[in-house]
Amino acid sequence: MSWTRRDVLKFGAGAALLRGSPLPARSERLPPIRRLTRGPAHHWFGYYDKLQFDPAGDRLLGMAVDFEHRTPRADDAIRVGYVDLRDDALPWIDLGESRAWGWQQGCMLQWRPGSSSQVLWNDREDDRYVCRILDLADGRVRTIDAPVYSVSPDGRSAVTCDFRRVQDMRPGYGYVGLADPNADALAPEGAGIDVIDLDTGARRTIVDLASIAADSGVPAGSKHYFNHLLWNTDGSRFVFLHRWRPSGGGGFRTRMLTADAKGENRRVVDASGRTSHFIWRDPEHLLAWSVVDGVAGFWLFDDAGSSAPEQVGAGVMTQDGHCSYLPDRDWIVCDTYPDESRRQHPYLFHVPSEKRTELAHLEVPAGYRGEWRCDTHPRIAPDGRSIVVDSPHGGDGRQMWQIDIDGIVGG
Repeated sequence: MSWTRRDVLKFGAGAALLRGSPLPARSERLPPIRRLTRGPAHHWFGYYDKLQFDPAGDRLLGMAVDFEHRTPRADDAIRVGYVDLRDDALPWIDLGESRAWGWQQGCMLQWRPGSSSQVLWNDREDDRYVCRILDLADGRVRTIDAPVYSVSPDGRSAVTCDFRRVQDMRPGYGYVGLADPNADALAPEGAGIDVIDLDTGARRTIVDLASIAADSGVPAGSKHYFNHLLWNTDGSRFVFLHRWRPSGGGGFRTRMLTADAKGENRRVVDASGRTSHFIWRDPEHLLAWSVVDGVAGFWLFDDAGSSAPEQVGAGVMTQDGHCSYLPDRDWIVCDTYPDESRRQHPYLFHVPSEKRTELAHLEVPAGYRGEWRCDTHPRIAPDGRSIVVDSPHGGDGRQMWQIDIDGIVGG
């Protein structure tokens, strides 16, 4: 990886990058990191399970906004664009805007899988949420009459849920601007999971919330919703979280389920009530933070249920975080939430040796909490040689930073 002296002179290899904090012990040598975006706008990408890089690894998608530290309002628009990594000046190329976004997952901005020219994101148009598909080759924009959540690996279809209900149930993960018409219903039939043909725009419901709730054994009076949809690596199945809040209030509970591309052959993969962040390792296995037999940790679940869950990183990956496999699947990149010193720690875990390697210790100012916190959400470059994180540690608000991991995984 070739970075200019300007990129790494101030924050060079081994620097801690802790604003106002001491450097780490001399024995700890951290990899090079460079800032990709700068103020006055605040830049970020959001969730870790979307394609931020184009297939060549040359263009890096992101979002820009001129405020932080509050809930978005219906009239707040963000800009979408990309950083051109081929230019040492790292210019920001503006592509459009969105009024359907949140701090954690943005507007579902991503490259269309299999395409080097098409970018898609969610937006709001009149009384509905939609998806824009921009082709950079000719500048044309198509509008799909539904927002997307997860796009299939072949780029032909997407699954989605009701973002109005998600926002009602967990502010910050849905979108403001449109109220949930079923806000008073515990498990409405009209708030299921839909599949969308991204070429034709055709849409149909394949998983019904009311039927899933009725067969769940969840206590009566609970309020239900779906969230966190993700296709597996070959597009044959997708995972989704069925969540509910008990009638007495308090936090939500969770079941992790999967279904085939038609919404059929459904399986309850984790019924612990504690499923959190997850990623597909391959078409048959899911890595997820959960509690199995009273032990909290990252567990590898067999989608078919033919084998018991296997703990990954016992004693090493000890905190919930945003996990992804590098292309060779021998390495997992993950992160932590802020510790007592307000530091977040993206790191690599080598599966064969069970060794953890720290990548950075990033100080998070106190204002980044709750709905508008800034999780690092590590995203992997196509060649597996670098990752990009969101972080406000540089004193310039949330910005995007690239960490060179080639010296760790390339050896």
